[in-house]
Amino acid sequence: MNTSNKQILLVGNPNVGKSTVFNFLCGKKQKTGNYAGVTVASHSGGYEYKGERVEVIDLPGSYSIYPSSEDEAIFSKYLIDEQNNYSGVVYILEALSIKRGLLLFQQIQDLGIPIILVVNQIDQAQRRGITIDIAQLSKELNVTVLQANAKLNQGIEELRDEIHKQSFTKSETVSFDIPTEHRGLVFKILQETKEENQYKVWTLLSSDTYLGKLETVSEQMNNYEVKCLVPKRLQTQETIRRYQEIDKIIGKVISKKPQFKELLTEKLDKVLVHQFWGYVIFGFVLLFIFQSVFFLAEYPMNWISDFFLWLSGFVNAQLPAGPVNSLLANGIIPGVGGIVVFAPQIGILLYFLYLLEDSGYMSRVIFLMDRFLRPFGLNGKSIVPLVSGTACAIPAIMSTRNIENVKERLITILVTPFMTCSARLPVYSIIIGLIIPNKFFIGISYKALALMAMYFLGFFTSLMASLILKKIIKSKGTSFLVMDLPSYKMPLFGYDFKIVLGKVWEFITGAGKIIFLFSIVIWFFSYIGPKQNPKDFVATDVKLENSYLAKMGKSIEPAIAPLGYDWKMGVGILTSFVAREVFVGTMSTLYSLDEEAPEGTIIDKMRSDVKPNGEKVFSFATGISILFFYAFAMQCVSTLAVVYRETKSWKWTMAQLFGMSGLAYVASLFVYQILK
Repeated sequence: MNTSNKQILLVGNPNVGKSTVFNFLCGKKQKTGNYAGVTVASHSGGYEYKGERVEVIDLPGSYSIYPSSEDEAIFSKYLIDEQNNYSGVVYILEALSIKRGLLLFQQIQDLGIPIILVVNQIDQAQRRGITIDIAQLSKELNVTVLQANAKLNQGIEELRDEIHKQSFTKSETVSFDIPTEHRGLVFKILQETKEENQYKVWTLLSSDTYLGKLETVSEQMNNYEVKCLVPKRLQTQETIRRYQEIDKIIGKVISKKPQFKELLTEKLDKVLVHQFWGYVIFGFVLLFIFQSVFFLAEYPMNWISDFFLWLSGFVNAQLPAGPVNSLLANGIIPGVGGIVVFAPQIGILLYFLYLLEDSGYMSRVIFLMDRFLRPFGLNGKSIVPLVSGTACAIPAIMSTRNIENVKERLITILVTPFMTCSARLPVYSIIIGLIIPNKFFIGISYKALALMAMYFLGFFTSLMASLILKKIIKSKGTSFLVMDLPSYKMPLFGYDFKIVLGKVWEFITGAGKIIFLFSIVIWFFSYIGPKQNPKDFVATDVKLENSYLAKMGKSIEPAIAPLGYDWKMGVGILTSFVAREVFVGTMSTLYSLDEEAPEGTIIDKMRSDVKPNGEKVFSFATGISILFFYAFAMQCVSTLAVVYRETKSWKWTMAQLFGMSGLAYVASLFVYQILK
């Protein structure tokens, strides 16, 4: 069948369910948080419908056509500059926030862009006794209006059909009445530039930054006109006039039941965002999650560990003795197994975070933390990257594009990697498992408390680093967190579970590739050693202690011994400069290669390992020292690359690398010397 192609844009305010519509339209599993700034760049996907191939581009959420951040600039430039490349815009409007959403809708409509309007989360409005007259709304706005409840996949098929029927409406008139005092200038520029859309000229006059392709607009004005124009004033003027008109439309299309009851959201918010109880409840939520990370993951972790132990033994028994046997049974399988075993813990942590996001609670956490963070010089919008940093620093740093102030954005980029990301979890988990006893305090395991302490340590360090950077980097202005608190919703348990499976698989395959490579390298240098016979080039199949790997590790012992580490840990730290989780894979491979270690799981071998003087290698002091090292060290090449890309500065990238690494060394040295 011949298929035609069409491109459409998904546009709307932040947190209106735009990405959920995108996911159902395209069958994708793109997960976004319900706070502004999470979708930091456009995402594209596609679907086929009645012989037509439709490409969908999900643009970042915005409240206005005028960009106030890099995130919104992406939105405005794409929308205006690429107008000839897409068939139309599907504008998503939240049923509970119609007034706010119509501002941007009318701006887009006035630019002459073909548009379809989708009123999403219609069930939320009905639950609050709000009725929306869709037919009247369509008439007032002169546009096709659809109803949807994207979370339940309702209205998506109708949307596909309307897109296929090309039901986009292009307005031939401009609804915004240009103020009289500026009308002369707008029409003068219209004549001189041959531009037909008067609102487009108005947006160019009203924006601080370049908004479209009509670049010569400043040349059309004389010096007096340039001096008299204050873009922010024009924007304010436009906003007031538009809302006056929008109020008239709202009065015609929305009706409310007179006896409105206080809903669950309002009742819960009295407690969950309370100045005292809000923090207490958040603390208990975190404790519950960390307790679950250890308790629920214990059985699947044991199964995975036993499977890789069996697989290693099976391969060892089936293959003839030699380098291939050693590489597979003692190198690759234990190395990869060492990281796969932590997949359940990562999955459980991510699943709870997604449920919190879906339910609307995460937005309350951001609101709560905004109050707390202001004295440390962080922008309210810094909360989004800091919270996102608990999953991964890379998208978290990218989400700083939502922060308008350049210096506040820089501070946020520099402190976000201190937040405990999922790559640190395997390291924390294995070390906590080694040094923290399996005891309980009021029903909460010591291990869960230790893990929670590590998350707080990362957060506390971010605050202290912000305070220092606030003194070093002078900021001329501040910006504020403006966000909606969405109503509480029942999370999509099954949908989130599928997303978590995908994320865990990404972690396994992503980290697995690196660990696979490092397992081979580590095995190779542990298999060979200095020659014993003058005729040989190198000795092969040597004892681990006599290998080149041991010699390399021992060469850095003078630097790491004061921290309590032996040469194996030194090798683990060196290899994990690429990515933190490589430490676990390296240790698994090393202890698997050690023929003198007793039989058992990797963690048993690590627990029973002793130094030449009889001390345990993984003592309490050593374990705490490693935990502090990985809490502070900047061991992630991908994060460094993103920091450079976002700051365009080697100075700040290198300052972050050496600053964090230096702090990691000093802190580890201090705690080991105190605790040993």
